[in-house]
Amino acid sequence: MSNIREMIAARERAALSPYAFLSENTKGREHAVSPSDLRTEFQRDRDRIIHCQSFRRLMYKTQVFLAPAGDHYRTRLTHTLEVTQIARTAARALSLNEDLTEAIGLAHDLGHTPFGHAGESVMRQMFSEDFSHNMQGVRVVEKLENDGAGLNLTYEVREGIACHTGDTLPSTLEGRLIRFADRIAYINHDIDDALRAGILTNEEIPADLRAVLGETHGKRIDTMVSSLVRASMGKDDIAMEPEIAEATDALREFLFARVYRDSIAKVEEVKAKSMLAQLFTYFTDHPEKMPPLYRGIAKNEGVLRAVCDYLSGMTDRFAIETYREIFMPEVWRVK
Repeated sequence: MSNIREMIAARERAALSPYAFLSENTKGREHAVSPSDLRTEFQRDRDRIIHCQSFRRLMYKTQVFLAPAGDHYRTRLTHTLEVTQIARTAARALSLNEDLTEAIGLAHDLGHTPFGHAGESVMRQMFSEDFSHNMQGVRVVEKLENDGAGLNLTYEVREGIACHTGDTLPSTLEGRLIRFADRIAYINHDIDDALRAGILTNEEIPADLRAVLGETHGKRIDTMVSSLVRASMGKDDIAMEPEIAEATDALREFLFARVYRDSIAKVEEVKAKSMLAQLFTYFTDHPEKMPPLYRGIAKNEGVLRAVCDYLSGMTDRFAIETYREIFMPEVWRVK
């Protein structure tokens, strides 16, 4: 049993690309732990992420449609799984480290607020203009999970979470791959959800983009992932072929114009923002109403930081229930 981890490490050295990140080369964790007999450090990270509370809460966090009534619209959890699946497919084709890729993919959105980017904008307004879901994700795994103990993940996974969006690129190709997988996933599944909701028809997607990328959900993903693999094979960076990259960016802009900025999917965002802002003000004025973990953060790091952490961790439905309990009167009945 004690040789299994070493066997996996030897397999990585023999089979992976010279540009892959080997598990034995990790910079390690903030708090040292004894090696596992069965798993590499990135496999352990994956397991810690899957079993944590923040991962489970993704099930009830918005992707695009706020608290959707239908069973088939994406949530932040299904988005996470689709990102990870796309990234692992590409990692395997490129002989990169699938375990590191999977761990970053599963953790990349742990810091997302309720109500998607609408909630993120409220945190910028009420807490700090520098708030971002990626850096909040790092805070989740370092300081908020396990009642404040964190998940003690490896440096490479934490870096992948921090850099999965924004201007700073991860140092590993596995981390860079997640950036592309994230975009490929949300562009395509958000189109699929918009079609289901009647916001779009397939014919409304520009014909030139359909000609390049494909007419169907599956074909578009295949086109993008295949292009990613072809353009990145045997290289020390991750990229798409220019024609496919240009069409992908144009399709993303089309989505912003038709779905993300001004559509029925966004009708409830004004209410969601108002609700979170009111909750933020309430808990700022009443920090004693927050759970013990956040009361401790309020004492050590300030009330605003604690309220941001508390609200950011809420699911859509818990935020709605909390708002209802605080601000909505109960019907009084004679018993």
